[in-house]
Amino acid sequence: MDIPILSLLVIIPLIGALVTLFMGGQRADKAKYVAAVFSAVILVVSLFLLFSGMKNDYDFSQFDESYIWFQAAGLQMNIIFAVDGLSILMVFLTALLVFLVVMFSWHESDRPNYYHALLLAMEVGLMGVYMAQDYFLFYIMWEVTLIPMFFMISWYGGPRRHYSAIKFFVYTHVASVIMLIGIFAVVFGAQAGVPGIEYISFAFDAVRDNAAFDTVFQTFFFGLLFFGFAVKMPVPPFHTWLPDAHVEAPTGGSVLLAGVMLKMGSYGIIRICLDDKIFPNAMEFWQPIMIGLGIFAMVYGAYACIAQNDLKKMVAYSSISHMGMVLVGMGCNSVIGIEFAIFQMFAHGIISGVLFMVCGIAGHNFGTRDMRLLGGLAGKFPVYALFMMFGFMASLGLPGLMGFIAEFGLLYGLWEYLAANNLHALILFGLLDMMLTAGYYLWAMQKTLFGKETDKIDLSHCHDIAKNEVAVLAVLCALIALFGIWPTLAIDFIMPFAGAF
Repeated sequence: MDIPILSLLVIIPLIGALVTLFMGGQRADKAKYVAAVFSAVILVVSLFLLFSGMKNDYDFSQFDESYIWFQAAGLQMNIIFAVDGLSILMVFLTALLVFLVVMFSWHESDRPNYYHALLLAMEVGLMGVYMAQDYFLFYIMWEVTLIPMFFMISWYGGPRRHYSAIKFFVYTHVASVIMLIGIFAVVFGAQAGVPGIEYISFAFDAVRDNAAFDTVFQTFFFGLLFFGFAVKMPVPPFHTWLPDAHVEAPTGGSVLLAGVMLKMGSYGIIRICLDDKIFPNAMEFWQPIMIGLGIFAMVYGAYACIAQNDLKKMVAYSSISHMGMVLVGMGCNSVIGIEFAIFQMFAHGIISGVLFMVCGIAGHNFGTRDMRLLGGLAGKFPVYALFMMFGFMASLGLPGLMGFIAEFGLLYGLWEYLAANNLHALILFGLLDMMLTAGYYLWAMQKTLFGKETDKIDLSHCHDIAKNEVAVLAVLCALIALFGIWPTLAIDFIMPFAGAF
């Protein structure tokens, strides 16, 4: 009997979430062990999936699963799971970060059963989004991710946690509803009234096989879907929920929000909006808008970082800048643009994990993330300083680390597009983004790690990073170096998909 590997990636964390949820009372302190076991199993399954694909020339079709979920009233909704070069790294990244967040949050004492249940519930939705091949299933899983993140911020966040949680939910849910309108239009528009179709199916392939939309329809509903996904990335000016959510969220929530939840937006754009069988003509109108918004997000996010005093808020705005680079790559709609947009999604997921963890450690160990109150930490807390410097250097694009590979490829893809359209001068915005990024990271390190040891806060009771935190950060930093030195380990998975553009 064939084992439904992809279904297990959703079912196992669901069971884990339910088990940990009901471990209240005296058993609450054991919830972390249960969460660690379930998340470790998922990580092992995702690694099995990766290595199986490598052995099979990066073809994952052997793992495809399809079940009819609902069939009545002329509608058919399906449970269809599949992975390819776009989704496989996101599946692995989700499994990796959830497991590492469980390890990093080992000493969480505030209702630990609820905390770990929320982490595993988020994993259910994230895995579903990245594997779904049915529009209805995709939307359901998309919404599933919002609920645990809302409670993660609202229950475990900072002083303004309730405001930030509601703002996060309102922004992303409204965008989801607009996205749903686009989904219904595409699904029904492709199949309604077509001879021989008994049931209107929400399956990606069914829609793709019957799509024959005019240019006006494509342009308008591409825009609705793009808006829904762009808010999630987020793309300015619909980004204001992100800094608030990050600043108030607990460290584990911030890691998953930046590491994998933001990528849902860019994933949706590549998976649905850039599907040339559904929207073959829409990019003629939307391409310059996407690239323009991406360039603006790059520069605006980097410029906003310079004005921040809170380490975590600075890193939050840096996510807007780096996801702007992903939007530029997608806007290029070329092999190299899509290839390095996906690689940047993967790279940013790992690097942002390091960044938000060191910000969380600052707030927990030193009592503040305000750079104006810190200084000279490197002399007293060398291990902390090492990981902060490594994360910052990876994010600013230091050669030899995976951030450099991603940014170099995206800027090259942008140059190809600009040269083809005689817009060479706009590449200066890419260079400006790189200079601003280097500036705010170096400035932040100078203020927090070097110089005279601070006398504005009492560091006498503070300690360096705990052993579990060292282990987690070491794993992430090792992966950043590994994929920076040997990027084909990831790119070989991406190319079979990106090569179609």
